Amino acid sequence: MEAGTGGGESRECSHCGKAAGSAPCCVLAEFGDQLGIGSFDWDLGTGTMHMDPKAHEIFDLRADEYDGRADSLSLRIPPTEGTRLDGIVATAIKDGSENYGAYFRIRCRDGRMRWTHTQGYIRRDETGRPRRVVGVVRDATQELSDSTARREQDELRRRQTSVVQGTTVALAHARTVQDVIDVLKESAGLQHLGASNLILGLVRAGRIHLVAEDPEGSFVPATKVTRIDDPFPMSEVVRTLTPRFVESPEEYARNYPKLYPQIIRLGVTSAAYLPLIAQARPIGTLALLYNDKQGFTEDERNVLVALGSSIAQSLQRAMFYEQEKDLAQGLQQAMLPRSIPAVSGADIAVRYRSASLGRDIGGDWYDVIPLPGGRVGAVIGDVQGHDTHAAAVMGQLRIVLRAYAAEGHTPPTVMARASVFLHELDTERFATCLYAEADLSTGVVQLVRAGHLDPLLRLADGTCIRLPVEGGLPLGLSAEFGRLQYPVGTVELDPGQALLLCTDGLVEQPGTDLDDGLRALTDLVGTGPHDLGDLADRLCESVDERGGDDDVALLLLRRRGIGAPRSGGRLQQHVAPNDPEALTEARHMIRAAVRAWGAGERADEIELVADEMITNALMHTDGPAVVTLRVITATDRRLRIDVEDTSSALPRRREAGEDGVSGRGLLLVDLLTDVWGVDARGSGKSVWCEFVVPARHPAAPARR
Repeated sequence: MEAGTGGGESRECSHCGKAAGSAPCCVLAEFGDQLGIGSFDWDLGTGTMHMDPKAHEIFDLRADEYDGRADSLSLRIPPTEGTRLDGIVATAIKDGSENYGAYFRIRCRDGRMRWTHTQGYIRRDETGRPRRVVGVVRDATQELSDSTARREQDELRRRQTSVVQGTTVALAHARTVQDVIDVLKESAGLQHLGASNLILGLVRAGRIHLVAEDPEGSFVPATKVTRIDDPFPMSEVVRTLTPRFVESPEEYARNYPKLYPQIIRLGVTSAAYLPLIAQARPIGTLALLYNDKQGFTEDERNVLVALGSSIAQSLQRAMFYEQEKDLAQGLQQAMLPRSIPAVSGADIAVRYRSASLGRDIGGDWYDVIPLPGGRVGAVIGDVQGHDTHAAAVMGQLRIVLRAYAAEGHTPPTVMARASVFLHELDTERFATCLYAEADLSTGVVQLVRAGHLDPLLRLADGTCIRLPVEGGLPLGLSAEFGRLQYPVGTVELDPGQALLLCTDGLVEQPGTDLDDGLRALTDLVGTGPHDLGDLADRLCESVDERGGDDDVALLLLRRRGIGAPRSGGRLQQHVAPNDPEALTEARHMIRAAVRAWGAGERADEIELVADEMITNALMHTDGPAVVTLRVITATDRRLRIDVEDTSSALPRRREAGEDGVSGRGLLLVDLLTDVWGVDARGSGKSVWCEFVVPARHPAAPARR
């Protein structure tokens, strides 16, 4: 297919760029095939590039191997050559040039590298915007070989300099040591220098470790790890910090007799051994072996030394990058739990995925906290920033959240205290967090959200839904602005259902808002594997697939179905006298249970009566109160409250006082409950009451 700027415009000559009629407009158009010149017409808007049959031949491409797009030429143009050629074209387009020319290498079908030359003419519209590039391409192998000795030497010098520049540009994008190795092995530039073999060694602990060879089989046996004082040329350049040029096989035999037999086997006639020096110390050595040359000119030596310097700087950057990344990841892992405790009644899977780019460490974390009474706390959070300070703050927050939860505080109290702690730290960072406390015997889950993402709920049939949870300000900010009241959401987790808590790295996608990302995540969880470990891995893989560059922490918690007590089994809370914190916890437990168990319109009545019964037990006895809630299913469905104390004195109804504040407890119990009574319990008693509540029907989990 042909590319053009419009259906009504005449096509321009690919050779000279002038308007072409029905007859050839220039000599090249008429005799281009005989001259070995192919033409192309590149539409910059669509990316399509028409090439004539001669151009296909020059690129060693069959017609069925080329789909008409410039990107498809990467099949023949090596990455380093493509990067350099793209730079030349981009510069010409940006600086307003009308044309450009460049020599570049292509890799033929049989693996040989071949010189090629292109000349392009940039066509712009009336506004100066580039629209098309028309031009020619030709095999430059014969041209270069037929040039005069002086031109050949000048061209060689230019090409060698270009090799260093091109390799340096490619190395600038290398992040890891393996990236550096890949550039050197894939770079046709080293072949431009005439080398037939490449060997790279790195200095570690006083020894030289050979880490790369090209082609395979270039390593000399028994030299993969050598000492710096061994009688080998690579050891010599590391000791002396001076390049070593071996110019003939005889010089090998004379100076390195142990190496000579293997060198002859490889057919090596000369070699350049370059020390890789960074900050005045050797970090490695590069060997370039030749099998068709002897001796090195001064220009060649200078080019090779410059190449070694460029490689050394890239290697040092890569080593620093890997060291810092390893340190950051080690610090991150040290801040996270080393292992997840086994929790009876639940299956749990956690994952942490570090950012794919950069060496910064994030503040994402997860935690699982076993609690008394068959309960478990699940935490997910994200400290602002991506640095070691964020990781340090994260580590401290994780510890205090675990401590507050283990002390028995209610979920909103845990969150409020953590916010005060962060506010009092010597930091300006804040953190988002989601804390879920699950009673695995009943399935009641209390959720508290501090500026974090809502959790997701995966039902037993695989359906996944978002659980909107009313939230408060992020940790640190709520304390700063005096807004420490965190609302509590409740959900009943049936056997086989699972909660997903995650940080925003799992949700964020380029070009989409957070709600769209959550919807996409909901769909992915709904179609993911049943096994929690496999599901967690699949979620992390999805981030890699879309090129996510942020940290990800996720936690999956599923209530087991086999042998798990049914919802509405039993909840119990011990309330000590003069302990307002315990009283608050009991109230939170009752509020969460009555809503999760589906008390319907009677929820407020049940909370009020329970509060009166607990208060009476604490006011009129000297000991603690034990509050028990359970659901009884017989002919109807009832919610029963028992408040046990250590006094044998029976409660009695009293007239309300003049202020109308006291004396109404048993009156409220009698008016609001369906039945109530008192049972003797050893040296104490239990005051109980029951409420008829609606039958539960299969539906989405209750929430508040």
